Amino acid sequence: MSYRRYRRFTARGGAAAPVSGGPLAGEAGETASRPRFSGYPFSLGVASGDPAPDGVVIWTRLAPDPLAADGRGGMQSERDKNVPVRWQVAEDAGFRRVVGHGTEPARPGLAHSVHVEVEGLRPGREYFYRFKVGSETSPVGRTKTAPAPGTALNEMSFALCSCANYPSGYFTAYRYMAEEDLDLVFGVGDYIYEGKGPRNPIRGREHLPHKEAVSLDEYRLRYAQYKSDEDLKAAHAAHPWALVLDDHELDNNWAGDVPVERSGIRGAAFMERRAAAFQAYYEHTPLRSTSMPRGSDMRLYRRFTYGDLAEFNVLDTRQYRSDQAAGDFAKPPHPAQSDPERTITGDEQERWLLDGLSRSRTRWNALVQQVFFAKRDMAPDAGELYSMDAWDGYLASRDRILRFLEEREVPNPVVLSGDVHDNWANDLLSDFDDPGSRIVGSEFVGTSITSFGDGSEHRKNTGKILAKNPHLKFYNNRRGYLRCRLTPDEWRTDFRVLQYVTRPGSPISTRATFVTRNGSPGVHRTTEQ
Repeated sequence: MSYRRYRRFTARGGAAAPVSGGPLAGEAGETASRPRFSGYPFSLGVASGDPAPDGVVIWTRLAPDPLAADGRGGMQSERDKNVPVRWQVAEDAGFRRVVGHGTEPARPGLAHSVHVEVEGLRPGREYFYRFKVGSETSPVGRTKTAPAPGTALNEMSFALCSCANYPSGYFTAYRYMAEEDLDLVFGVGDYIYEGKGPRNPIRGREHLPHKEAVSLDEYRLRYAQYKSDEDLKAAHAAHPWALVLDDHELDNNWAGDVPVERSGIRGAAFMERRAAAFQAYYEHTPLRSTSMPRGSDMRLYRRFTYGDLAEFNVLDTRQYRSDQAAGDFAKPPHPAQSDPERTITGDEQERWLLDGLSRSRTRWNALVQQVFFAKRDMAPDAGELYSMDAWDGYLASRDRILRFLEEREVPNPVVLSGDVHDNWANDLLSDFDDPGSRIVGSEFVGTSITSFGDGSEHRKNTGKILAKNPHLKFYNNRRGYLRCRLTPDEWRTDFRVLQYVTRPGSPISTRATFVTRNGSPGVHRTTEQ
């Protein structure tokens, strides 16, 4: 099956049913008794992630009744048992050229999820995978390994997404992502929303449970609801993902060991909640065992290298940050913003980042992270107003990185961000207090999948905010995702937007395209499509 035909197959919803092919290798004698399920056990689909040159993680979770109120996915009869799940990787969607197979236990302690770290694959290649348990076969997923380090690479493409609030709209953007020709998808946070939901949820898409998720069972049920969505399942089945969480996977605007101000859950109770949220996140995402939580700690910052073309430094700006200055929402300037002891990344992660940037030999060097990086004064008229939850609230952290980029002349730095539910394209200045200072990099901020509903072309006072911040070159308030295509000569970002999300079936278009050219930092709009 060609890649184009496979994309049409998944877009029609074919990935929600098993694909015919040869029997799974190594079936005979692997289980003494075949488990029986009340429904289709692969109801949450399949996914792959964290691609390396020699392998990738493939994922599924057994959930014959995914929306069971206890969060166990209908696995009550097997609640204390490991269930052997067979897996298979092939070079073709018909599984005639199988290159890897084995058996992995679906453990009750991990909600009967399966994370297989497939090794021995060839770099820069497309593969297909599936699972089998008892007589049931999973959907087929497509994945792709990373190129070998140093490989001369002419191009690569990826998407970036964030902020998918289930009750706020349909996940149409994920369906279009599934149909794109991509090497990778970056998810930079708010994969789920922990709260009860917006005041006016889309009918039929109200959150489960009908309250804020706090316990492990409640987080599991919330993830199962999201992952039951056919559009999200299609996007996971079509591409490998590299995921990192932000705040709503746990608690709105949490910071390190500090919950949001309005939360009544504090101290040891908050850390217990954090541990539950981290475990549910791992159980439902295609992460490697190096990211498996240890209580309330979870290593999520990591690096992906694509030949000699690009290196992606995926950051965690939640787990190690200092508490927000003067509260976590928009505030006037505050002395704590500049405190050199306060950090958004933590010291260890910052050293890891700067060391990686100094050693990189790729054409493009990206920081893939959650919150707005460039300075953004949100006061439309006199005065100043900043988000203390973004890098504006951690000036010392940002200044150290900008200074490093300038002094070390890191090749072509690009920051990718989410969180704010808007599209932005920004120049990164060596000194944001001096509009004439050197441009040292570019930032592309992706909008939400659904959060804040349909959106609009503009929001009140945006024109004034852009005028106060001349390094901010573009703004748009539609829903969608970023599509990026990299070559040795340019980084091209398409802002893919939907007309609406409060009902299904929106068309999609490219609202704007910006490029960053090799050796010339900063964003430049092009009319080419």
